[in-house]
Amino acid sequence: MEDEEAEAVLRAVGRQIKVWRDAAGLRQAELGAAIGYSEEMVSAVERGRRIPKPDFLEKADEVLGAGGKLASMKEDVERARYPKNVRDLAKLEGEAVDLGAYASHHIHGLLQTPEYTRELYAMRRPPYSDDEIDRLVAARVARKTVFERAPRPQLTFVQEEVTLRRPIGGRMVLRRQLEHLLEISRLRHAVIQVMPTDCEDHAGMGGSLQLLKLRDGKTLGHLEVQFLSRLVSDPREVQTLETNYGMIRAQALTPQESLAFIEKALEWET
Repeated sequence: MEDEEAEAVLRAVGRQIKVWRDAAGLRQAELGAAIGYSEEMVSAVERGRRIPKPDFLEKADEVLGAGGKLASMKEDVERARYPKNVRDLAKLEGEAVDLGAYASHHIHGLLQTPEYTRELYAMRRPPYSDDEIDRLVAARVARKTVFERAPRPQLTFVQEEVTLRRPIGGRMVLRRQLEHLLEISRLRHAVIQVMPTDCEDHAGMGGSLQLLKLRDGKTLGHLEVQFLSRLVSDPREVQTLETNYGMIRAQALTPQESLAFIEKALEWET
């Protein structure tokens, strides 16, 4: 885990569990048996090498008589589950009053179903471990709180047509994903548009992008490609991204046309 902040949290939690276990006079295997986890898992958590689930902390707290001290660490541990770049992005998304995004290769992260997200990460080469996939999926799902917070931010998305047709995870996963897009598109504060493949003039050939207008009036850009994630704060670069995004939205189908297009794509999957 190349994340010093998260590593520090997990080491601190692991030390606390060990302190309480030693005080209770239990070996790792005995604690594991009492809470339903293996000795190896207990050892890995105490060394800060594995991320304990909320259930682990709750049961350990009860068995060790920690009086809520271990269970209270669930929130800190939950944040540590997410990669730092995701935590930083989620924080900015939480402060945004206006968020716009164009996605060219797959459904945008904020619009993905958990199943779609999992299949997307499972394709990665070299492959992620199951634990890494769980962590990344949880992080992406956690970002979706942007749809629920108050006051509601204005959210706009432009999806490349091919992303609605590529059956990532199979036809059933794609079908559920398209249904989810229809659900989102009916929210009053969210707009989804489709960029048709036959569009001759396309301002999005530079790739996916995201723009975040914050409460303080500042606008930031976010770019992601391969293993790189970059926040753009230079006003001139942000201005270029804003211009491109405005053109992309103008060239895409209207929201009403896009809704009809997604409904038609769902019919094709029936």
